[in-house]
Amino acid sequence: MVNSDDLSFDNEEFIEFDEGRATYDRYGGLKRIYLGVTHTKLNLYKEISAIDELQLHRKLDELLHSWGKKYQDQLSKLKARTLLDEGKAKASDITNESSIKRSQIDSILLHTLSVDDTVNWTSLKTNEKWKKTNFSSQKPREPEYPKVTAWRDSEFKKPKISFFDMLFLRRKKITEKALKDFKKQQKNKKKEQEIANSLVLKQIEKMEQEFRENIALWKERKRKWDLEQTELRKAFEVEQELHNIRIDRLEAQWKEGCGDAVIEHAEIVLGASEYPEWMEKSYFLQFDEERRLLKLEFHLPTPNVVNLVKSARFVSSTGKVQITYLSDRDKKNLYESLCFQIALRSVHEIFEADKCNNISSLLFNGVVDFVDGATGAQTRATIMSAVFEKDKFENLNLKAVDPKTCFKSFNGVAAASLIGLAPINPVIRMQREDTRFVENQNSSLDDLESQNLASMGWEEFEHLVRAIFEKEFAVAGGEVKVTQASSDGGVDAIAFDPDPIRGGKIVIQAKRYTNTVSVAAVRELFGTVMNEGATKGILVTTADYGTDAYKFAADKPITLLNGGNLLYLLEKHGVKGKIDVKSARKDLGLT
Repeated sequence: MVNSDDLSFDNEEFIEFDEGRATYDRYGGLKRIYLGVTHTKLNLYKEISAIDELQLHRKLDELLHSWGKKYQDQLSKLKARTLLDEGKAKASDITNESSIKRSQIDSILLHTLSVDDTVNWTSLKTNEKWKKTNFSSQKPREPEYPKVTAWRDSEFKKPKISFFDMLFLRRKKITEKALKDFKKQQKNKKKEQEIANSLVLKQIEKMEQEFRENIALWKERKRKWDLEQTELRKAFEVEQELHNIRIDRLEAQWKEGCGDAVIEHAEIVLGASEYPEWMEKSYFLQFDEERRLLKLEFHLPTPNVVNLVKSARFVSSTGKVQITYLSDRDKKNLYESLCFQIALRSVHEIFEADKCNNISSLLFNGVVDFVDGATGAQTRATIMSAVFEKDKFENLNLKAVDPKTCFKSFNGVAAASLIGLAPINPVIRMQREDTRFVENQNSSLDDLESQNLASMGWEEFEHLVRAIFEKEFAVAGGEVKVTQASSDGGVDAIAFDPDPIRGGKIVIQAKRYTNTVSVAAVRELFGTVMNEGATKGILVTTADYGTDAYKFAADKPITLLNGGNLLYLLEKHGVKGKIDVKSARKDLGLT
């Protein structure tokens, strides 16, 4: 999952993150990641979602940049005004903001009619270039050659004999004494020079030795740093490639009418819909493939959004802004208009983007989360519900319809007063049961001695792996659950180890192979571990792994169990097994 400690952005002290969550397809593969973000100073909350971490980071960057700009604008306004000017400007701002918001509410539906809601699959891909500074540690700096302060000789000049010394016949005596002193100084200086040169040479030799050692250390650090860059770049490129492959696969599955792809496509359409900043979107989707019915549960804004100002003026005598709010009747009408417009807008966007005609009808259930004033409990109420037939809806002139009347024409039901948040019985209820895990088969661990594990059915092998790990984790009170069966060898089981130190969520993947398992499978498992928010991943195979696979897993929370390890694990729990890869290849017709 996404790790918030790895992020950097403006005003980060005001940003808080909810615990992320993820949804998975029937095979245990990641479908979508969700992350709730709050700006405590702006009192804003938004839940963003994406099909993988790369897209989630991109959406998060855009959101935080937008909020950072908004917060800076808020600070600028506060600093730029004097008390009097601020009061007048505040009154004007309140009126203008309310007017703008009112205008936005009135045009919720009209806004989307000028937008092409068709999904641009190419724009969902990423071709970002790898930058070393983005994800890596600082590059080691090459040591500089040490600077040595050279010894500088003092200058000793021969004494000068003056004209008067020579005139008074003292030249010989003075000259001899001066020369004698000069030679003595020269001799002493030479000894000092020799000692100094010896010390300087030793200092230079020591510094050069230290420099050679530093160069060797730097070269080793740089070698490791270069390797790190190579691994990070490869991981980045693999993640980018996987992201683009997911987009291509999603597009292909959507064109084929695959249920999960239809839901994901609708997620993308609704996620791209630009609402005003005061409205945070949240929704839940299901698809009935047999009836081609898409079910949408949309979280409507609370009535607080229509608590708008009718007028505001600054009273200089009191130094306060006098505010008049909309009447209860006006707020009731405005809230109803907003909710019905949202319903029609959501239906229009999904139908317009459904170029493959995967959807014949759409259920819209509008729900509101609020705190019940009578009990103080967090409450969710469905206040509007309708099923829209695509062929009938596409004939509407949405620019001219009355949203409430249009909604009712599809036999829509709604509370008598939407602003009262009175719950209704929806036309169709959403199903909330978790279908990710399947019931464990009673896989027998008996009579395996005569059976070649490398040639058994893939589904049987997956349940065998589940059974042996169930025994392994049962000692510590752990639990193992099997995910939806998949012939492509996806996530086959998830273990929950209660041990407070080594425990946690563990992803188990079983691969009944007769060939060497490549590093790609290990990379895929590592990505699954990250997406699951698991503490560890275990890959079990009847064959063995390549050198690259072992290298990749060496510094990661991944355990690779080959055929020999599996037989040992079986024997540990009193079960004898047999693996004959050569015979299995013959049995499976691979030779």
